[in-house]
Amino acid sequence: MKTSKNVRYLTQLALLTALVLLMANTFLGYIRVGALTMSLLTIPVAIGAMLCGPLAGAWLGMIFGLTSLANAISGAGGLTFFAFQYSPVLCVVMCVGARVLCGLLCGLIYRGACRLMPDRDKTCAFIGALSAPLLNTILFMGMLVAFFYNMPEVQSKVAELGAANPFIYVILSVGLQGVLEAVICCIVGTAVTVPLKRLLKQ
Repeated sequence: MKTSKNVRYLTQLALLTALVLLMANTFLGYIRVGALTMSLLTIPVAIGAMLCGPLAGAWLGMIFGLTSLANAISGAGGLTFFAFQYSPVLCVVMCVGARVLCGLLCGLIYRGACRLMPDRDKTCAFIGALSAPLLNTILFMGMLVAFFYNMPEVQSKVAELGAANPFIYVILSVGLQGVLEAVICCIVGTAVTVPLKRLLKQ
């Protein structure tokens, strides 16, 4: 029984890893919005964190982050390209570290919600799915401001947006794309996780 569960766990993780990589190399993974990028990769990260646990979420977040880092290095990542030139180490922390934490915390939040509301599968999945894009935005943008706010390219964007401080800059930068990420991840994440969770219990 334990071997069967391990095989199922590894199979699920492998499929979700492949999905992250597939999405990262299509228009579904990264959608450029000005200097920033809207990403739907939080969807498989959230699903994996809820179905397979926090460590799986951290692994999928790392894969997500590595694809983001690859874009930063290649020049396809907008501001992250300049961030990598400014400080490769801090860029790795921002691109990869933020996404690892996102997946890990998403799994922990979902697990906590399930313990508090054991009979509310949809509500728990909604909370877990919502946490992924919110955490991704908060952690990534928080690190961008903490590490690179004084970078000329960021300051140029700050002036363009007329942001009075870093907090306003984050709000204005995220804008509609952050709302869209959250809505899409909530809908898809909940719709996929709830039936799969019930199916896997059988």
